[in-house]
Amino acid sequence: MQQEMASEGSTVIVPRSFRLLEELERGEKGIGDGSVSYGMDDADDVYMQSWTGTIIGPSNTVHEGRIYQLKLFCCLEYPEKPPTVKFQSRINMSCVNQETGVVEPSLFPMLADWQRDYTMEDILSQLKKEMTSPHNRRLTQPPEGNDEGRVDPKGLVLRCCIIEDSSSVAMSTTLWFRTNEIC
Repeated sequence: MQQEMASEGSTVIVPRSFRLLEELERGEKGIGDGSVSYGMDDADDVYMQSWTGTIIGPSNTVHEGRIYQLKLFCCLEYPEKPPTVKFQSRINMSCVNQETGVVEPSLFPMLADWQRDYTMEDILSQLKKEMTSPHNRRLTQPPEGNDEGRVDPKGLVLRCCIIEDSSSVAMSTTLWFRTNEIC
């Protein structure tokens, strides 16, 4: 994706909002073979900060057949600074904090050596490629699903389940709340 345009010796930097609109358009059209996708969380987010990504696990790895959901957060300094990236799905990878699901910039070269012309698509594609690396392709994976032990950024985990009794007549709802201990 071309981010700078040269004209008679001058350089024009594409503004953040235009850059994110380009990324949104590209994400909506689909990427390559469809194993990586992304889009905005909330169409009303005028700052275009909160995004959701999906990676379908690569073949011939322990990730094959799994669908991983990620959250990407683009601060107001994006694309000068990288987005924060967090796996919502449980995964065991060398660059992912097992407690929080956050992709650790110091362990993921693309984030550590961020360049303005990198995109969210690049991040998702590189994470998928990282799944095929020798040190990640065979790591034992946790059971599929979202990690119930993780506390979301708002410090609240809400679980709701509907349980039917044996006669399938009465139903009850169970709600569990857990607050973040680091308030």
